[in-house]
Amino acid sequence: MTKSKDTKFSAFSLLCRQKNITYDKPVVMGILNITPDSFYDGGSYTTEELMLRRAHEILDQGADMIDIGAVSSRPGAILLPPEEERDRLVPAIKLLRSEFPDAVISVDTCYSLPAEAAINSGADIINDISGGQFDPNMIPAVAKMQVPYILMHTRGLPGEMQRNTDYNDIIQEISSYFSERLEQLYRLGGRDIILDPGFGFAKTLEQNYFLMNHLDDMIQLFKEPFLVGISRKSMIYKLLGNTPKESLNGTTFLNTISLEKGAAILRVHDVAEAVETVQLHNALHNPL
Repeated sequence: MTKSKDTKFSAFSLLCRQKNITYDKPVVMGILNITPDSFYDGGSYTTEELMLRRAHEILDQGADMIDIGAVSSRPGAILLPPEEERDRLVPAIKLLRSEFPDAVISVDTCYSLPAEAAINSGADIINDISGGQFDPNMIPAVAKMQVPYILMHTRGLPGEMQRNTDYNDIIQEISSYFSERLEQLYRLGGRDIILDPGFGFAKTLEQNYFLMNHLDDMIQLFKEPFLVGISRKSMIYKLLGNTPKESLNGTTFLNTISLEKGAAILRVHDVAEAVETVQLHNALHNPL
């Protein structure tokens, strides 16, 4: 991986459906939630017409990837059975792949059954909020499929994770968590791993900001690219005393900080604003 001039960002490559894609600037991943109960836009994209309209919007506004999720993982949420999640995901992936043959599609799932079905239906990347904790077959499955894998940090299921925030050293403990799972993935032949520190997952408001403040320290410990997903999350609106709908400005600010710290991927609801943030950040650090 090569460092860009005057910035912590490192170019990286992903092998997606036998095509090697190199990203030489930070990546914007647009969120497409097909679940009825996500915290911000749940229920907005539950028909084929609405899914395609949202996917067109994501790509037209300049996103590099689409992240599609069929299950809400907000604090307190109940996960779907893997079979039901698969049955919700597969038709949506086939629809998107038919309409957008060249798009890079990530699938937000923590179970191997829908993950394998998603890849077989045309998805490129598995985005696992559990880091392999909820399904012992997940890490072996992604390693066997040889697909890019987003490994996120959390503690416990969404319904219980906010009771699991007792860290002695949060940076050290998350780093150890990543190291253990990376060792397993690479031992099994996994490749193209992306790390996500899991803002909002099993972390208090104060811990989220401590983690953001020390994100660059963690990034420097690993060769893998880091994804940051803070879009309209409670760490923004609870601090500001507003709502998810009023949290775009806070999201843009923290996305900017994330880029300064070395984040490689921004996972967002608001694609146009994130793309502009990346463009301005890139111009600042790589002037013409």
